[in-house]
Formats: sequence, structure tokens, C-alpha cells
Amino acid sequence: MSKIKDEISKRRTFAIISHPDAGKTTLTEKFLLFGGAIQTAGAVKNNKITKTAASDFMEIERQRGISVATSVMAFHYKDMLINLLDTPGHRDFAEDTYRTLTAVDSVILVIDCVKGVEAQTERLMEVCRMRKTPVIVFVNKLDLEGQDPFDLLDELEEKLGIQVRPLSWPISGGSTFQGVYNLYDHNVRLFQSDKTKIATDVVAIKDLDDSKLDDLVGEHANQLREDVELIDGVYDEFKPEPYLMADVAPVFFGSAVNNFGIQEMLDIFIQIAPDPKPVETSTRMVNPEEEGFTGFIFKIHANIDPRHRDRIAFLRICSGKFQRNTFYKHTRLDKKMKFTNPATFLAQDKSVVEEAWPGDVVGLYDTGNFKIGDTLTEGENLQFRGIPSFSPEIFKELVNKDPMKSKQLEKGIKQLTDEGVAQLFIREAGNRKIVGTVGELQFEVIQYRLEHEYGAKCEFQAKPYHKACWIVSDDQEKMGEFRKIKANDIVRDKDSNEVYLAPSQFLLNMEMTNFPEITFHTTSEFKTERA
Repeated sequence: MSKIKDEISKRRTFAIISHPDAGKTTLTEKFLLFGGAIQTAGAVKNNKITKTAASDFMEIERQRGISVATSVMAFHYKDMLINLLDTPGHRDFAEDTYRTLTAVDSVILVIDCVKGVEAQTERLMEVCRMRKTPVIVFVNKLDLEGQDPFDLLDELEEKLGIQVRPLSWPISGGSTFQGVYNLYDHNVRLFQSDKTKIATDVVAIKDLDDSKLDDLVGEHANQLREDVELIDGVYDEFKPEPYLMADVAPVFFGSAVNNFGIQEMLDIFIQIAPDPKPVETSTRMVNPEEEGFTGFIFKIHANIDPRHRDRIAFLRICSGKFQRNTFYKHTRLDKKMKFTNPATFLAQDKSVVEEAWPGDVVGLYDTGNFKIGDTLTEGENLQFRGIPSFSPEIFKELVNKDPMKSKQLEKGIKQLTDEGVAQLFIREAGNRKIVGTVGELQFEVIQYRLEHEYGAKCEFQAKPYHKACWIVSDDQEKMGEFRKIKANDIVRDKDSNEVYLAPSQFLLNMEMTNFPEITFHTTSEFKTERA
């Protein structure tokens, strides 16, 4: 087996997605515990343990208790290198999550057994279906009084539009929760409430008629036997192929906060989850086993360490081998760049990496050369696709509260919007800045970060816009006419593309009728289509 094939087969790159409060950050932390990356887990909401979750490292995240930036972590587990991307659960940060899904090969979706499938979960699942991303479902919080597991499976199928197949099964639930039965490996793991250590009691039970089961879980043994018989009758036998084709989602049950049911999932995940996959570019499909290095930037994080003003661009490696201190071509800028200290991350601990392989995510220190979606290659001209900016839903003008700090404000808003937290539109008359986001919470985050990281005070004034449309046309005369009529509503994005800010759907429809020669795009993806 070639070195590159060998490295690829050891890699698993996935994202954890969920609705807020379903327990995603807790699950992330427990994965790190199993990988030996951390020794004890600090329950996120448990004030007795003040260590916050390893993946929430921005001050405002600690205050709000929600993940507002996707964190990237790598850990080893049973000879595998697992690249885990934790995503924001809050709907205001959906765009960050969508972009992260472009950089992973599979997804673990966390569902709260009390609340079931929520609206945000449905939206995230739509993106997974669109991208044909394989999904494993983890039903969390079984130590709470939740819904009947069979009802939950029906709800998953109905609302998420995907067939499911349980691979572990809860033995009772809520206050009488006993543990989980592993339908894949046929063993029982007994539940102990331990928030910081790993549950160790695993009893192999090959045959459910074994009386040992009655000794272990008492009155719940017969219910388990009936449930398993029903599962085998209703659901097809699990096969990896339909899962890899994103047609079937395996389901696991457990309690992340109590560190339970997670190891079953992790053990099976490393067996069945896909290796790094081929990725589409503007000109061809790139296969991970190719010799030539390629990769793309899917996330930018400013000020990972506020003392050092550093900006890190996260690179997903798609093919070949990435090496430190080697020149690579930045295809958009058409220039050669080399990286002296590329980093991998274990939450806040960074370590310099000498080489990396397809599936890996590497942090590159950046002085402003990168934008989300940029491509690096060994020389070939290609551009990875599928990392769009969506039309924002809320628009506000950025107002400077301290004229002495104009430079800091300019720099700060540029860096934060490069991160993809929000989109920046400039109205040329008066150089006015309009910030567009998908939710109100981003404005709070931007305001907080501008003040605490850049020393710039600002406020936001709401603007009555409904949608941003990127406008293109081959008819320059009509474009000129439209510019003249709509001068007040035309702005430029950070790449200088023209954007029409439509005050309402009605007016947008009217302009589309009046100007059939102009195409109105609601995502910026058309730029790579044209490239």
C-alpha cells in the first residue's frame, strides 16, 4: 500500500452538528476524553467544575454558553487520527456550520431525547442531504425522562427524510436508565453516572436469552428482548454501503454528560465512517490519492490569541501531502506562498505540523492573504467549489462611536467579516458600511469583539433591506441604467462584486421583471461558477 493510501485510510474527518443545547459541546469534550487528549472532562454547565469545554475558546462563547465559532481539533483513537470539527448550534451561526460541512467527510448529528427533532436540525440535515454526507445520529440525555425510543426513530425518519437503523439500544430510560445494549457487537454496557471518567463495565452477551441479562438489569431484561426482536423485524440488517451513500443513518443512544453510550458509537464510527473523499473543483474532481497537493480554506479565525493579533486560516487537505516550508500556489492571487509554522489544534493547544495528509485540517497563520474558499495547489490552476456566502436576512449600518479609533474599526470589521461571521457591503457614496447577518446574535458578537479585540466602539442602525442579490449581466447598457435608478441600493461586497440590496420581495420581483437582462443571485457561489 502506498504511503498516501495508508495515511488516508487512517483518517476520519467529521463534524458534530445539532440544535442548541442538545449536548454537542459536551459530546465533543467526551470524544477528546476517549482520545486521551484531555484527562478529565469539565461538564460545560456544571459550575463546580470551572474548566469550560475544551472547544469553546472565545470569551463571548464562555459567557453565552453557546459555540459561536467552529472549533477544529485532532485526536488519536485506536490507531486512527480523528479530525473533529465542532460547529455552532445556534441558528444565527448556521452559515459557519454550512461552510464547515464542505470540509468534512461525515457528520454526527446530536438529538435531545426530550425535545426530539427541532427546526434547526432539519435545516442542517437538508445541507447533509444536498451534499450526500453520511450521517450518524446520537440520541442524547437518556438519563432524563424523554420520548419513547421507537417514537423518536419514527420522528427522525419523518422529519429528516432519511431511513434510520439503531445500532445501540437503551435499556429503560430516565430515572430507571440501566445502560445500552450494543446491537452491532452484542454486548451490554451498564450505566454509571460519572461525569469525568470513562464507563468501564462492559459485559458481552451474545444471546439475549442468557440469564446473565436478568441478573444485570432485572425487570428490564424482558423489555429489552422484546425491543430487539421488534428492531430486527422492522429494520433491515445494517450494511455500511447505504450509510456511506447517505441513504441510511445509524442511531446510537446515550448520555454525553454522564459519558455514556459514547464509546459504542466511537468504536463503530471508526470502523464504518468514510475515508477522505474526492472533492469537486471548477475544472475536475480531485482524488485524495493523487500525488499533487491541493486544499482549500473553509474558515478564518481572527485573534485566536488576542495578545498576538493572529489570524488563522483553516485549510482542509484534499489530495497529496502538505509540507511545512514548501511553496504552494494561491490560485486566486496567482502567487506562491510558503508556511513556516502550520499548526494542528487540540482545542487551545497548538502544535507545529511538519506534514499533513488528505482529510487533515491545518491552521495557517495569515496576514490577510486568504478569503474563505481560497485554493492552494502545487501549481495547477483550480478552484474548489461549494463554499457560498448566503444572502443575509438582517442588515445594519455600522456607526463609529469613537472617531479617534477609525483605523481600528476599519481593520476590525474587515477581519471579522473575512472570518465569515457576517458579510460586509460598502456603499461607495460616503464609504458607508452595511453589515449583513443571518441572525441578531452576530451583531452582539461583532460589537463585543470590535471593542475587546480592536479597541473600537460602534453601534448598529437597522436598515430596511430584505435580501442581498449579487447582480451580473452581459448587457452593460441595461446594467448602467439599473445602477442609475437604484444608486442608493447598490453596494459592493468585499471582493468588489456589485450587490443590489432589495427593500422587499415585491420590489425584487418587480426589478427582475423590469430588467430580464440582469441575473439576480442570492448566493455568491456564481463567482466560482464563472471563474
